[in-house]
Amino acid sequence: MSGNGFTGSSGEAQTYLITLYLRAMESQRPDALIKDERAVALVERQGDAFARIKRLKLSEYEKAALILRSREFDRYAREFLSRRPEAAIVHIGCGLDSRFERVDNGLVEWYDLDLPEVIGLRRKLIADGGGRHHLLGCSVCDEAWLAAVDAHSRRPFLFLAEGVSMYLHEGEVKRLILVLRDRFPGSELIFDALSPLHIRIGNLRNSLAGLGIRFSWGLWRGQEIEGWGDGIRLLDEWGYFDSPEPRLAPIRWMRHIPFAAQAARIYHFSLGASAKWETARARPSKMWPGTGQSWYNA
Repeated sequence: MSGNGFTGSSGEAQTYLITLYLRAMESQRPDALIKDERAVALVERQGDAFARIKRLKLSEYEKAALILRSREFDRYAREFLSRRPEAAIVHIGCGLDSRFERVDNGLVEWYDLDLPEVIGLRRKLIADGGGRHHLLGCSVCDEAWLAAVDAHSRRPFLFLAEGVSMYLHEGEVKRLILVLRDRFPGSELIFDALSPLHIRIGNLRNSLAGLGIRFSWGLWRGQEIEGWGDGIRLLDEWGYFDSPEPRLAPIRWMRHIPFAAQAARIYHFSLGASAKWETARARPSKMWPGTGQSWYNA
């Protein structure tokens, strides 16, 4: 880490700069989909560090989609806290996101988890945690962080992983899910995933842009995860075209094309059985978004 602190990390670790910059720009729009004043302040203070990000050729639709994804993760967190006010939430791959500030209900125990260099940067630029807000500098694949959150094992747990799964290999994702199921029975997990086709498309674009980022794992259907072990249940999922959004209106016709509708989605799972925290959510429909075609027979 050097200079303004934004250099010296791996390509994957620096992806937080893209989402941070987009949240800052979005927050200044009159029709903002999300407000993140912390992001605005950081970008204003460290403006030179974002010169490379500004050169990225992202369409307005792609920018809106990333913002919508962040807004949806916020909504999931708030919804969980409305059911389980005294929960513990682990934000995997937190980057410089201020989600804790946006959704805090005054009771939640919150863990921001990311690579050591990213957490070091958080401490330098934002805050050192404290109180109910804890910072963990550790790879999600290193199970050492689990011991820290075990301190609140009596609470219901929600694990959020935004923009993380595509950088992991399938075996790493599977191991993580099974460990969370076994260690925190009755917990819930929310993560987003790209389809295998868009993993390939994304790698081509990342290479052409010289970002030094490479995607690894993609997912076509959330139901595939249910087959990884007992007690893993898909509760619901969300995609950009599932409901009308004016900023995406010109491309909403793509919802009728299965591979486009499934390009990037958020999946919500319950992990293991716990009578104390069992949710009453209904199982989602098993249909391709925007079509009448069934994925499989229930």
